[in-house]
Amino acid sequence: MRKLKVLFSVLLVVCTLLGLCSCASENVDAAYDRGGSVLLATDDSVFEVAVTDKDGNPIADVELHLSTGSGKFLSETTNEKGVAVFDAEVKKGDSVVVASYPDGYECKTTEFEIEESGSFVIEMKKLSFDLFNVLALLGGLALFLYGMTVMGNALEKRAGNKLKILLETLTSNTFKGFLLGLIVTLVIQSSSATTVMVVGFVNSGIMTLRQATGVIMGANLGTSVTAWILSLTGIESSNFWIQLCKPSSFVPVLAVIGIYLFMFQKKPKHKDTGVIFLGFAALMFGMDMMSDAVSVLRYVPEFTQVLTLFSNPILGVLAGTVLTAIVQSSSASVGILQALTTSGTVMYATAIPVIMGQNIGTCVSAMISSVGASKNARRAAIIHLSFNVIATLILLPVWYLVDYFVGFAFVDSAANPLGIATVHTVFKLFALLLLMPASRLLEKLANLIVKDDKKNDGTELLDERLLVTPPVAIARCKEVTVAMAKISVNSLHDSISLFQNFDEKVFDKIREDENRVDMYEDKLGSYLVKLTSQDMNEEDSLEANKLLHVINDFERISDHALNIAGSAEEIRDKKLEFSNEAKRELETLTAAINEILDLTLESFSTDNLDKAIIVEPLEQVVDHLKELLRKRHVKRLRKGECTIELGFVLTDIITDLERVSDHCSNIAGCMLEIAHDEFDVHEYLRNVKAGNEEDFNHYFDYYSMKYSISDAK
Repeated sequence: MRKLKVLFSVLLVVCTLLGLCSCASENVDAAYDRGGSVLLATDDSVFEVAVTDKDGNPIADVELHLSTGSGKFLSETTNEKGVAVFDAEVKKGDSVVVASYPDGYECKTTEFEIEESGSFVIEMKKLSFDLFNVLALLGGLALFLYGMTVMGNALEKRAGNKLKILLETLTSNTFKGFLLGLIVTLVIQSSSATTVMVVGFVNSGIMTLRQATGVIMGANLGTSVTAWILSLTGIESSNFWIQLCKPSSFVPVLAVIGIYLFMFQKKPKHKDTGVIFLGFAALMFGMDMMSDAVSVLRYVPEFTQVLTLFSNPILGVLAGTVLTAIVQSSSASVGILQALTTSGTVMYATAIPVIMGQNIGTCVSAMISSVGASKNARRAAIIHLSFNVIATLILLPVWYLVDYFVGFAFVDSAANPLGIATVHTVFKLFALLLLMPASRLLEKLANLIVKDDKKNDGTELLDERLLVTPPVAIARCKEVTVAMAKISVNSLHDSISLFQNFDEKVFDKIREDENRVDMYEDKLGSYLVKLTSQDMNEEDSLEANKLLHVINDFERISDHALNIAGSAEEIRDKKLEFSNEAKRELETLTAAINEILDLTLESFSTDNLDKAIIVEPLEQVVDHLKELLRKRHVKRLRKGECTIELGFVLTDIITDLERVSDHCSNIAGCMLEIAHDEFDVHEYLRNVKAGNEEDFNHYFDYYSMKYSISDAK
């Protein structure tokens, strides 16, 4: 960070020195900077300069300066015939400088050396919107959209868990939801992205429909900030410090800082900050490219005629809707409109209905994302759409009615980027004042449009719309994994209970639960694989890897539950019965298994590492119990106290129970390893087996005494 401060200070000093140099040179006038009349008269010799276009048509009002070898400077302006007459005698080597020319024309070479005295012709080109302007416009648009996407993703990633904390503190209060939507949209700079997130949150049960209503309203206002940032491109002033506020002045500085952070910093947060700066720089450079490309459109009458069509309210709203639907971002479409205003041909009469249409077009992303979602998710998308449609249907007629009676003078004047930002924000503020008190009515309207659908299967939290917000998606995966873990653990408990009292309903439930757990594992695994392809911070990446590991262990626990239930069924069907000694031994082992299952579930569901540490010594006790039970079974078999058939069943049960404890050990070990980067589970286990871990030895002794079977003879 110190290096960053030094770099920024150096850049600021350089910019300041350049500004002082430019200010110091402002009062130096070149001799030919004075236009209008002849500065220096000569003898009776006359020199004429004709200015024409490529077809030979004269061009009036072109300011020319004549520089003679004797050091004389004269200025003249072409008349209606395109001719400027200089009262001077010229020689070979003298020159004519084109100082200025009418709007709509350009001259590639502005200084011409005179070859022979006499008349002199300068050809000028009329500006037009050609293929190269189109290519520049498309390139600028691509850079603009890419920069907005990169910046938004980096801002979202940089926010990380802070975004999740905001969501967790959400209440049913509409105003607080509004503030949340405003803040989140300010962070990720896209109301479309925020609303798509909201649809996902509602679909996964994080938000209620009422909470979502306030968030959507806040998102609508939050996106206007982008328009104000982009309006900085319209700043015009000769003051150095005001010029420094123009994006063309400070964006290169941000780009340099961004590339420094991205390339030379190792911490992920610093790299993410660098990507934010680079994305913003790309966005602003794209904006400048678009503005330059469309600047010549003011000289294209056909373009002006097309724009006048959009002053029709219906066509204007339709144009704004279609444009925003195509680029999938109201911020981007407003930026494009702001770029068009630099041509000077976009009037406020045209811009106002287009802006209202842009707010409708931004709903397209949410509507698409709601396809196939739950009823409340679709209702959230409907609320977003109805909010903007109703606001436009009410405010557009009101605007034209007020303008009819008042007659606003600015309506027929050319719009500028700042004016577009102002209109955009004012419309959103009026929409909020109009519809925020009616948020309950919007909710009822959505309920009328979208009817109830079928019941969810328990994995609705795994909404692919949340993949763009990894911290939230990870949290939802954890919830689903906990639900899966509880099913597996309860299924194993139920299977153990069948030894005491076999129940067909319990057995059928275990089989159904095993199928449910398989479904959970399949959906969670697929979802987590997709999630790992997203750009995540280190913390989220580790959590995703942990979940990918533990879902397999929990699934295997449910498999063993079904195996144990099958063994209990075999005992019932074959009317087998263990000896009293075998029953006591099995009860001791199952009690240890029940405890290790509960410890594992509690440690995983609450991220309790203290509980996770206890799992391993209990697992070692289970291993000792397994070996002890096998030895005792062999002794009974030799004495004829047990049959071979019972021995096979007992061996299967003991093996399944011991493997359950192994999976519990895997889960706890994975938690410990990921929670502490320096924690090496394999090294820990080596120390454990060597007797070098004091805590382990303490708990091992405790559980060895608790689950001792030495007296069970």
